[in-house]
Amino acid sequence: MTTQITTPPRGRPGADGAAQGYRYTATLSIWTEARRQLTRRRTQLTLAFLVLLPIVMVLAFEFGPRADDEGDNNNGGFGLVDLATAGAANFTMFALMVSTTFLLVVVVALFCGDTVAGEASWGSLRYLLATPVPRGRLLAVKLGVGLISSAIAIMVLVGTCLAVGSLAFGWEPLRAAIGGEVTAGEGLLRVFGAAGYVALLLLPVAGLAFLLSVTTDAPLGAVGGAVFLHILSNILDAITALGDIRNLLPTRYSYAWVGLLSSPAQTDDMVRGAVGALAYTAIFLTLAWWRFLRKDVTS
Repeated sequence: MTTQITTPPRGRPGADGAAQGYRYTATLSIWTEARRQLTRRRTQLTLAFLVLLPIVMVLAFEFGPRADDEGDNNNGGFGLVDLATAGAANFTMFALMVSTTFLLVVVVALFCGDTVAGEASWGSLRYLLATPVPRGRLLAVKLGVGLISSAIAIMVLVGTCLAVGSLAFGWEPLRAAIGGEVTAGEGLLRVFGAAGYVALLLLPVAGLAFLLSVTTDAPLGAVGGAVFLHILSNILDAITALGDIRNLLPTRYSYAWVGLLSSPAQTDDMVRGAVGALAYTAIFLTLAWWRFLRKDVTS
């Protein structure tokens, strides 16, 4: 006697409960989400501003009053202010220094904090999950696109600084305030190393913004909360009375990349900062997954 195996009619669930032809890997692809985010006006305006910023800085150096003319001999900012016009590499290092304090923090928090919370504020999150898009996949795609957008923003800033700096100040060896030079080729590698380290140190901001994004339905709250806690960490880091407790702060080694200006390069603090950044990021993302997988989505 032959047993006939029948296939459920198309559109009806199979033995595992899934509709015929359903593949969770085909739902909400990274390319679809990336195209959607990159075509948004806020993304385009953010990237345009990052392109415009180096141009404005060059104009300020060329036509603005110089520190010597004003009697200002302040060597703050690790001496990079005085050497910002010494070549494209130094100009890029200076741009990283001034943008890491606040600008790039806001950009990363925006790209990673306006992910899930943005869908909730538009009322489309529950419809995405009803498509159905598995919750874990939705988080992975949203976070992946947020991190890709953040990386693109940093690359746009660095690339524009190198291009504009080369036209305005030429391609010279990388110079340090304490003396010494690094050849142009090695200096370029160190610029990329500094940019990579800055991106790594911004991962906790991305992780915290993402955690807040799955916790609240207000994108502004997620973005603002991540930026606020980053600023708070910087304030606590400036309080010397805290002693070694400051070593636990996520912003403690934010400027460790300055060690790349010395010859040979000093990378001990960069390693500590990288380990701390990865640890904080892992904690924030674990909490984000734990929270969202148990969350009752109503918006």
